[in-house]
Amino acid sequence: MIYSGKNAVVLGLGHSGEAAALLLREEGAQVTICESRDDAALRAKAARLEALGITTRFGDEAENDPANYDVCVLSPGIDPVVSLVQNVVRKNIPIIGELELAFKECSCPVVAITGSNGKTTTTELTTAMLAGSGVRTAASGNIGIPFATMVHQSNELDVIVLEVSSFQLESTSTFRPHVAVWLNLSPNHLDRYRDMKEYRDAKLRIFRRQTEEDFAVVNAQEDLPPMAARRITFSAATDEADFTLRGTVIHFRGEPVLDQSKIQLQGLHNAENLMAALGVGVALGADLERMAAAVADYHAPAHRCEFVRERAGVRWVNDSKATNLDALEKAIRSQDRPLVLVAGGKDKGLGFESMAQIVQQRVREVVLIGEMKDQILKAWSCAGLTIHLVDTLEEAVTIAADVARTGETVLFSPGTSSFDMFRNYGERGTLFKEFVNALPVPGLEAPDSSPQNATKNQKI
Repeated sequence: MIYSGKNAVVLGLGHSGEAAALLLREEGAQVTICESRDDAALRAKAARLEALGITTRFGDEAENDPANYDVCVLSPGIDPVVSLVQNVVRKNIPIIGELELAFKECSCPVVAITGSNGKTTTTELTTAMLAGSGVRTAASGNIGIPFATMVHQSNELDVIVLEVSSFQLESTSTFRPHVAVWLNLSPNHLDRYRDMKEYRDAKLRIFRRQTEEDFAVVNAQEDLPPMAARRITFSAATDEADFTLRGTVIHFRGEPVLDQSKIQLQGLHNAENLMAALGVGVALGADLERMAAAVADYHAPAHRCEFVRERAGVRWVNDSKATNLDALEKAIRSQDRPLVLVAGGKDKGLGFESMAQIVQQRVREVVLIGEMKDQILKAWSCAGLTIHLVDTLEEAVTIAADVARTGETVLFSPGTSSFDMFRNYGERGTLFKEFVNALPVPGLEAPDSSPQNATKNQKI
């Protein structure tokens, strides 16, 4: 009981904050939660927690909490520069994250998966494929059940598979995954980090505590520093790796393992996700043949190049999870039809100029929404596209339906995060699907049903 008798504060009352508070309380700590927001839903959650002896403070009271604590657990979505965190920093209270807290309580080895793109898919794939080969496992971390909740099952599992973000890794010091997976790195979260180096350094903490007894499953194309762990490499772009792609067949050190054409996951990015999952299997001594068989019925998670419907010969694809430029580029390259692209969202400090060439090559018209729409318009002004600027996602769907031609695909791949208009990418993607599915069947519309909106169309 590491925290028994300690006085602890948890910053943030989201899923991970709540899980951390409950774990600390079960450990015998006195727990206070400080949350900057204040609404009815949070108050209801706080009431349930206070019945368990956990105190909650909101708003100004939370940001100016005068109490001192033995330890602070910081929720990953909270930027360390905000008042809520700085109030703790000024008092020199040790700060850890929920990832670090839960790791100290975990009874089984951990697989940790990070990368700018593909984390969730690879975490789900790894979990399903390991389970299919007889390994007792479960997925946790930045996906589904918080790690601080999952540790209660750790004595019944062979391994826990964690999706971990740079935000979670920032506040680790003893975190040591037995298998660390590095998928890729591309510009992201530059509204939180000063530059790419700071973002990269946060992610590299995944390898920091590993030893020669551990494994690093890494993309062979990535320029990574020397590390103590034993490397297993993968790449869909080169033969200089342990896992490679020849046509549609994934090979391990020259031997065929999995034919991608026979499963639901297509595209080079998914080939690498599959290779990474298989690499974890090699590290853990799992049966690769059984792992490959287990993926036969797997479907990609929602909001990741997810087929929504076909209407009047036009396919609609929801890729709301594309919250950075690399994900947007991969989504565009994964489509085999001419495109109408719906993009835009929160300003994360990303420069869309680098996407102008691929958009010019693969996209016929663009519909832009969100905080960044004017910046993206300027960045793509040389691409010779028709670009529509709209105020709402519903308008974007209406315009896209109007301009899309038979044989084309409408791809919703924002290229940035959702927080300017939505709670998260899931809400954004769910609403997109609702608007798409609400489009009337062609030929059944009323005569006066032509869309009327305040859309600005520009040919550039």
